[in-house]
Amino acid sequence: MSVWLPSAPCTPRACVEATASLTAVPRAVLRLTAVVVLVLVGVALAPVGGWFPSRVVRGWSRSVVRAAGVRVRVTGATVPTGTGLLLVANHISWLDIPLLAGVRPARMLAKAEIRGWPVAGTLVARGGVLFIDRDRLRALPSTVAVIADTLRAGRAVAVFPEGSTWCGRAQGHFRRAVFQAALDARVPVQPVRIRYRDRAGAASTVAAFVGDDPLLASLWRVVSARGLVAEVEVLPTLAPGSHPDRGALAAAAAARVLGGTHEPRTVAAFGRHGCPPGPADHRPGPREVPRADRNRGSRGSRRDREPEESRATLGTSAGRDGIMARPDL
Repeated sequence: MSVWLPSAPCTPRACVEATASLTAVPRAVLRLTAVVVLVLVGVALAPVGGWFPSRVVRGWSRSVVRAAGVRVRVTGATVPTGTGLLLVANHISWLDIPLLAGVRPARMLAKAEIRGWPVAGTLVARGGVLFIDRDRLRALPSTVAVIADTLRAGRAVAVFPEGSTWCGRAQGHFRRAVFQAALDARVPVQPVRIRYRDRAGAASTVAAFVGDDPLLASLWRVVSARGLVAEVEVLPTLAPGSHPDRGALAAAAAARVLGGTHEPRTVAAFGRHGCPPGPADHRPGPREVPRADRNRGSRGSRRDREPEESRATLGTSAGRDGIMARPDL
């Protein structure tokens, strides 16, 4: 695996809350069955999905989340329609994907390895997913070009620029490459903030899909939970031409979504088990320097920092930024 690939220090053991309960099993089975049925229906209709009005796709996407027992709360600005749009959000869970589709249907960006998976790879490809080959840096400019062409055609593309899932207590930084596509296509960038809360309103890590957590285990944890709420906040759009380069555009989007600095956090800053202590819903203010940045150590620094662009041979449009280290199914 290349050292430039983004990663998160979060692990299921250190970060994720348990929801195991024998009394919840019947309800969880019903929820899981409903999710599977809805997903299969969506996959079967994916080849003709362009014929459906966007409100139908949005309704189906939110139905998948609600079928898992998760309440959906959407707030904020109105999402632009009728034009190309780059949707960018923080990444916590597999639930983020239908939640973003519930804001505006879009083509997702995923790692190329998924395309070779038995059954799932074919189904995902039929759904219009855009793929990036993370092990071939020279392919990055062509991937950015494909995204830009999709945006120019008036389609929306959804990306998680952190490049990996984080538990919600910790967060990554926005990598810049994909923002070049928005600049090239001259389309707006739509920042979206996703949070998960329990029935009492406190931040929850139940939905987090991190580290070596198996997908089935994450699915079961979510459908077994009670009172889980997904909050989707649509933030003000970044207009075309409002920022001179992809670095400035990525930093502006990160400031809105993550609420803090556009700097990576390293594994050393999060302690032995990865996830930082403290309240899950604490968010650094615009002038607050997160603890992870004050105490940046050396362990894992090659993996988390962006390589020098002067070493890149990929051309000026894409550099060596990473996109999507985790599968988005």
